[in-house]
Amino acid sequence: MIVVEDTAVHLQIPSKDLQYLVGYIDKCEVLEDNGTTAEILVYWGNEEMSRLTKLYGNAPSPITKKYNWPGMYTPFNHQKTTSAYLTLRDRAFCFNEAGTGKTSSVIWAADYLMNEGFVKRVLVICPLTIMYSAWQADIFKTAMHRSVAIAYGSADKRKKIVTGEYEFVIINYDGVNIVKDEVIEGHFDLVVVDEANAYKTVTTKRWRTLASVLRPSTKLWMLTGTPASQSPMDAYGLAKLVAPGNVPKYMTAWRDMVMSQVSKFKWVPKLVAKNMVYNALQPAIRFEKKDCLDLPDVMYQTREVPLTPQVVKYYNGLKSQLLIEAAGEQISAVHAAAKMTKLLQISGGAVYTDNHAVLEFDIAPRLNALKEVLDETSNKVIVFVPYKHTITLVSTYLTAQGVPNEIIDGSKTPKARSDTISRFQNEVDPKVLVIQPQAASHGVTLTAADTVVFWSPVMSVETYLQCIARIDRVGQKNSMTVVHLQGSEMERKVYAMLQGKVDLHEKLVDLYKHELGI
Repeated sequence: MIVVEDTAVHLQIPSKDLQYLVGYIDKCEVLEDNGTTAEILVYWGNEEMSRLTKLYGNAPSPITKKYNWPGMYTPFNHQKTTSAYLTLRDRAFCFNEAGTGKTSSVIWAADYLMNEGFVKRVLVICPLTIMYSAWQADIFKTAMHRSVAIAYGSADKRKKIVTGEYEFVIINYDGVNIVKDEVIEGHFDLVVVDEANAYKTVTTKRWRTLASVLRPSTKLWMLTGTPASQSPMDAYGLAKLVAPGNVPKYMTAWRDMVMSQVSKFKWVPKLVAKNMVYNALQPAIRFEKKDCLDLPDVMYQTREVPLTPQVVKYYNGLKSQLLIEAAGEQISAVHAAAKMTKLLQISGGAVYTDNHAVLEFDIAPRLNALKEVLDETSNKVIVFVPYKHTITLVSTYLTAQGVPNEIIDGSKTPKARSDTISRFQNEVDPKVLVIQPQAASHGVTLTAADTVVFWSPVMSVETYLQCIARIDRVGQKNSMTVVHLQGSEMERKVYAMLQGKVDLHEKLVDLYKHELGI
């Protein structure tokens, strides 16, 4: 039993633990020991509570009383709980769901440890796409009294920032290898890895680089809302960094523990894999949005958009060609994905020809449907367009209709992307963002919008959910709407699988064959 008093924690422990605990924690006082149970007082400091946590699994963090939670926003209770959890653990996972504000939770926890003298410098490793718009922006809003810089650009610029005196340094995954020696020299007490699934594989240069820059004393917090989402094997690389004692020394031993081989090249998860992954990825904290946020509901709409005769002609022509190609041939998932993409591109309005020219189609009904969606909301709208050559087509149409809009795609620099997001969030215009899903599907807050339109379906459940999470997160004040535009049978089938959270990559061949009728 633990009771928190003003400056100390009143603790009951087994008498057999007393001698070890008194030797392990300096600032404590024995009140009573009856030979079975001992009562002690432990000073309520972060170091003392960290040691209690190591012994008993949990203890109350002093952040709950000693910290004033600076910044523009009042933290939710789940954010305070997350911060408290991290402050007492040198290495831990934060698996809070997208949109729960885990970035701010981490910043508050780091800021508190800086105040207490346990951390001087923090290195944040994250995707290139969210260095400015998520991490730098949130530090400005949450811990504006701290210095922050982004280590991006030339090698010399990166080195100067990493070895400087900035309290928070933000760098992209592959940038760490460029300045590996300087990161070691920079003496970062805390390393935070966002979207940590990028480090799931121990054989990659990215993983080996991170492992090489971590000192035994370095704190490491790894963040992702979707741990081991594809396979139990994904847990191994993460666990080796945070809690190597939770997994075997070699990856093959872990594979044998969580997977069964059913053919020469195919392995499937064992029934015990889920529990083993859970145990491997500890210590960890997780909050889901439904458990912690009073966010407005999300409503889903499907708008049927008739295909023009031109689109139907090319769509059916491609299907006939594919049917001939498929006769008597073994269809691979790679082949199925490529051909399905062509069908989706035609449905959406533009496709690459064999000589890499762009062939555009008459898609007036789909453009009119988009305009109808825009006219039905007074708030801002995000339009996710999967294919780059269609993005320009959509943006040009909106401009012609007098709708202020901007584009975010893979060609935009991180700074330009951040500026666009800032304008969208804080200024009257643009009203619409036309976005390539892969360019802004993680870590970006776009709560100025209350409507998401999928121009055509994406090919990944994770990307689909992350796109919706751009508006369904902290800061949203309106009811939200997700609109699917669909006209072809292939689009209907893919949307159905996305909403059912079915892994498309396991169903590509079946879906392809069903569309062709073979």
